[in-house]
Amino acid sequence: MIMQTIKASVLKFVKDEDGLTIVEYAVAGGLITVAVAAAFVTLGGQVELKIKALCTAVHGGTACP
Repeated sequence: MIMQTIKASVLKFVKDEDGLTIVEYAVAGGLITVAVAAAFVTLGGQVELKIKALCTAVHGGTACP
């Protein structure tokens, strides 16, 4: 009786598509996270250069710390 219950539970789990949907959302979320992180890294360097240029301009041509 217990083996039949386990077998029925496993078959129900395999046929259940809700788990697949969760995995798809997790993968999509991971890809979005990677894309956002890459955008921040790319834009971060450009923003740093602009801030240093502004700081140098404000300080009359001397380098900023």
